[in-house]
Amino acid sequence: MRDFRKLQIWKDAVQLVISTYKIMQLFPSAEKFELSSQMRRAAVSVPSNIAEGCSRNSAVEFKRFLEIAIGSTFELETQLIIAGKLGYISELKLDQEIKSIHELQKRINRLISKIKSDL
Repeated sequence: MRDFRKLQIWKDAVQLVISTYKIMQLFPSAEKFELSSQMRRAAVSVPSNIAEGCSRNSAVEFKRFLEIAIGSTFELETQLIIAGKLGYISELKLDQEIKSIHELQKRINRLISKIKSDL
């Protein structure tokens, strides 16, 4: 079993959740239960799946949970783009968040590749 708290990708994923929640505070009140709900679930899914994968005894299962986590980053990226198109967040903030997500995606992919090469 791995200690997920020591993984930098987990720490960064938790920061992504915090950032996402702060962005959603800017949304209109009518948006509290639609797009916001989807974004909340996608964002929380990233560190949650990294943590759950760490609890698994096999590298194959850990890799699978990392793949689920990266899928959630793509969901969140899509939802942020939609929020930007709806005018809920500024283009500058959207670009910053997407850059952050892309960096996390790359790092998760590198870990997945490392696990694959070790199998």
